[in-house]
Amino acid sequence: MPRLPSYPVTLIFLPVFLLSFRASAAGTASDTLSSSSNITDGETLVSSGSTFTLGFFSPTGVPAKRYLGIWFTASPDAVCWVANRDSPLNNTSGVLVVGSTGSLRLLDGSGGHTAWSSNSNTTTTSSPGPSVAQLLDSGNLVVREQSSGDVLWQSFDHPSNTLLAGMRIGKNPQTGAEWSLTSWRASNDPTTGDCRTAMDTRGLPGIVSWQGNAKKYQTGPWNGLWFSGLPEVARVSNTDPYPNEVVVRADEIAYHFDARTDAPFSRLVLNEVGVVQHLAWDPANLLWNILVQAPKDICDNYAKCGAFGLCNVNTASTRFCSCVVGFSPVNPSQWSLGQYGSGCQRNVPLECHGNGTTTDGFMVVRGVKLPDTDNATVDTGATMEQCRARCLANCECVAYAAADIRGGGDGSGCIMWTNYIVDIRYVDKGQDRDRLYLKLARSEFDIAERNRRGVAKIVLPVTASLLAAMAVGMYLIWICKLRGPRQNNGNGKKVMPSTESTSNELGDEEDLEIPSFSFRDIISATNNFSEGNMLGRGGFGKVYKGMLPNNREVAIKRLGKGSRQGAEEFRNEVVLIAKLQHRNLVRLLGCCIHGDERLLIYEYLPNKSLDCFIFDPTSKRALDWPTRFKIIKGISRGLLYLQQDSRLTIIHRDIKTSNILLDADMSPKISDFGMARIFGGNQQEANTIRVVGTYGYMSPEYAMDGAFSVKSDTYSFGVILLEIISGLKITSTQFTSFPSLLAYAWSLWKDGKAIDLVDSSIVETCSPVEALRCIHIGLLCVQDNPNSRPLMSSVVFILENETTLGSVPKQPMYFSQWYLEAQGTRENANSSMNDVSISVLEGR
Repeated sequence: MPRLPSYPVTLIFLPVFLLSFRASAAGTASDTLSSSSNITDGETLVSSGSTFTLGFFSPTGVPAKRYLGIWFTASPDAVCWVANRDSPLNNTSGVLVVGSTGSLRLLDGSGGHTAWSSNSNTTTTSSPGPSVAQLLDSGNLVVREQSSGDVLWQSFDHPSNTLLAGMRIGKNPQTGAEWSLTSWRASNDPTTGDCRTAMDTRGLPGIVSWQGNAKKYQTGPWNGLWFSGLPEVARVSNTDPYPNEVVVRADEIAYHFDARTDAPFSRLVLNEVGVVQHLAWDPANLLWNILVQAPKDICDNYAKCGAFGLCNVNTASTRFCSCVVGFSPVNPSQWSLGQYGSGCQRNVPLECHGNGTTTDGFMVVRGVKLPDTDNATVDTGATMEQCRARCLANCECVAYAAADIRGGGDGSGCIMWTNYIVDIRYVDKGQDRDRLYLKLARSEFDIAERNRRGVAKIVLPVTASLLAAMAVGMYLIWICKLRGPRQNNGNGKKVMPSTESTSNELGDEEDLEIPSFSFRDIISATNNFSEGNMLGRGGFGKVYKGMLPNNREVAIKRLGKGSRQGAEEFRNEVVLIAKLQHRNLVRLLGCCIHGDERLLIYEYLPNKSLDCFIFDPTSKRALDWPTRFKIIKGISRGLLYLQQDSRLTIIHRDIKTSNILLDADMSPKISDFGMARIFGGNQQEANTIRVVGTYGYMSPEYAMDGAFSVKSDTYSFGVILLEIISGLKITSTQFTSFPSLLAYAWSLWKDGKAIDLVDSSIVETCSPVEALRCIHIGLLCVQDNPNSRPLMSSVVFILENETTLGSVPKQPMYFSQWYLEAQGTRENANSSMNDVSISVLEGR
């Protein structure tokens, strides 16, 4: 799908097919093939700027099949067009010639038959003269009449699975000609596959992906500036290296992207499982970076929530579907089981008599992808007022929206949906101009108004009471400050009142709403911090189990007197985690500041931390493969939320097994945000002289140079992933021939024995396909170069959608072991709740 201009260019996905080519000393560097010459297997055409090469190739593992294709010269595995994809040659006797009628012909030299032909003579009214074929530096193979220069045929009109800059997806309404992408059957089989991506030209244009006859994904209609399901995509941007455009003319309705002259090579590929990826070439690392892919998450699955259902990928539960306002599930019992296909139905019928009189109205739904337009009508010349009136007068009309939002205001033109709407989702970065006007009965507005008034009746008095309480509190604090000395705790130390201390230490953080617990309640809850209540200890100090007066179990972290972490880490954790709400992050319930005491009160998770299970010979058996796979996916979703889906971009900096807590259902929750840092704006990397974290889980660039980014946490995730699969610690005493788990995993991977990494206790319940995919992801995440590590968005997508991986990992340098040896220390990497995170001050 179109590129997101602001999306960071960091994730690498090379196609898994590595193509083998037969080189020949007789190969030519020319870009032109005349009617008096030919190309045999082993010879090539090379475009004038050496960007593209045309020749014969065989996919890896299938040496007997030969194909004629075009690929990027710098990346021969990136094949962007295949001539005889459905009729491969069975030997190396293939010959490409320009026929007398101006058509390209691929001949089987051994059998004498034509394996493929361009049939370009069908586009002319008379027989052309001598013709030439030329490979342009755009990747377009063009056949021209030699004398006139008229184009008889071009490969850009016949895409395979790849769209290059200047190509198009769309249709010619006058001739019926269509330009679409069709997937390969497999990663090493160019045969036409089941997946297709094309332009829906009915009404407003939109891009649709199909698998067989089933619609799998749609971008939403083009609103003049972007596809409504991709609001980040600008129509044209002077700063965008790959500007996007939708052309609507009498002879063409099409999408295309261009490339600025200084932009890296780029291609848009439809892979064999129906995922479209926009890739850009990284010449420094000789790798392809993913810019964007679609579908990108579960809410992009077509009609995920049924008719009148609304999908929200950021919901706090695993049930992503809800009904739009005024509607309820048709089958509540099925919805409770996560089966949403039946969709939603109206709570109150519309009042429509067909005579133009009605009390119905419209509720505005903002920031959503507009519904599929299969059942919509479009009038680009109508005003929004006309659109509203037409929908009210039409008893079958259920919603309307602006067809074009370029003019500002409410937009212009009219899209009207009849009978139902489907495939609606909340869109990340959705804008206020993305509005859907949903028709509802008058009584629904009355209910909404009563709810609003009810809230106001509660909120206004409460607000007034709070303001009065705040005024009294501020007066009391002022009085306390005038009187000077604070309370004495009996040990000669002055203690600030809990409320005042919390306010002073945490500052005036915007939107910060953290309950403050009294120290007396904490003493009571923990039985005066008895050893019997202690759950463990970490860099912060000790952790206790507590029981609050309302019989709620909690975990209480108490800052130790000799702790390497102090007020800054305490404040950092409170301020950060108070703003975060996600099912895979531990929930902070409150805090307590009393004299020198600093305490954090969390939800209690009965199964403690992940390391208590996977590294214990007995307990690890409680984690079968489905449970471990669930934990892996949960951690990845939590990190994705921190890095991308929350209001902030947060780098945790201490992701490890002891900081992954497990609830009663063995669902993971990331904890301990004392070392976390916030990135703002377009910041992608930061440096520090204070390196904090745990050896073995630290990324090389962070441990050695103090440079950290979202890719630092990605590295830590890769280590945890390999630990979960193997049941081995990053520096396990079980290794005799290897310095670390990374070295052991890499050795198995390169020898084709990666499945041997799987913990013996879960072999019987393990899915080899899922395990190998996870090992692959783990090795990609621990790459030495941060740019070679995937984004968490792609990791989550691959884990959830069983898609294929393209990047091939390189051997990691096992820096953690090397770094410890270089420092002359031998740290024990046992990461449990009894371990203290290491804090290294460099440059002193």
